[in-house]
Amino acid sequence: MNDPRVYLIPSVIDENGYDALPAYILAAVKKCGVFFVENERTARRFLKKLWPEMVIDEYEWYVIHKAEESVKQRFLELIQQGKIVGILSEAGCPGIADPGQLLVEVAQRAGVLVKPLVGPNSIILALMASGMNGQHFRFNGYLPIEDAQQAKTLKSLEAESHKTGCSQVFIETPYRNNRLLDAIVKNCSGNSRLCIAMNITAREESIITRPVSEWKKNRPEINKQPAVFILSAK
Repeated sequence: MNDPRVYLIPSVIDENGYDALPAYILAAVKKCGVFFVENERTARRFLKKLWPEMVIDEYEWYVIHKAEESVKQRFLELIQQGKIVGILSEAGCPGIADPGQLLVEVAQRAGVLVKPLVGPNSIILALMASGMNGQHFRFNGYLPIEDAQQAKTLKSLEAESHKTGCSQVFIETPYRNNRLLDAIVKNCSGNSRLCIAMNITAREESIITRPVSEWKKNRPEINKQPAVFILSAK
C-alpha cells in the first residue's frame, strides 16, 4: 500500500487534553510538509506544544475557512504534486462537524490515500458516557435558531427517538446553550432523557444524564461552555 498523502490530525478539545492524544500523532505530524487548518494561530500553538522542536516557518500553512473553491484547488494541486498534507480541526477530529470534510472529499475524488488518526471527539465521548443507545444514534449538528423551527425540530427528533430508540445528538454555539436548554425543557416530554456533556477532557468536565423534568427544576449554568446535547425518548 502506498503511504498516505493526507493525514487527519486530531487536536485537543481543551488545553488540558494532551494526554488524550496517542503518541503516533507526532510521527504523522513529522511527515507533513503542508497544513490546512481552521485557525492558523491556534494550530501553530498546538503543534509547537506537541513538538517543541518544530520550526513553524518551514511549513506551508493554509486556512480552511469554509473550504472555498480556491482552497480546494490549492489542496488538490499540492496532493497531486505528492506533498504530504495534514488537516487539523480547531478542536477534536477533522471531518466530524468540521469543514475539513470538504478537503477529504477532494482527496477521495482524486484517489489519494487518506489516513484518519485516533483522537478525542466530544460527540463520541459524550455518547459513551451518556448511557444512551450507542448502536443507533444520529448526529444532527446545529439545530435551527428561529424559535418556532427549533421547537418543531426538537419535537420531531424526540418523536423519532421514541419510535426507533435512536439517540439524538446535537450541538449549539456556546453562548446560545442556555437558550437551547430552555427550548428543550419547554418542548420535550419530562420523561425523555437528556444528557448535557460539557467541557469534555477539561478539568471541569461534566457529563450528566437526567430526565428532562429534572433539568427543568434544576437548570445548570451552561452559557459559553462547549457542550454536547443527547436526547432520548426511549
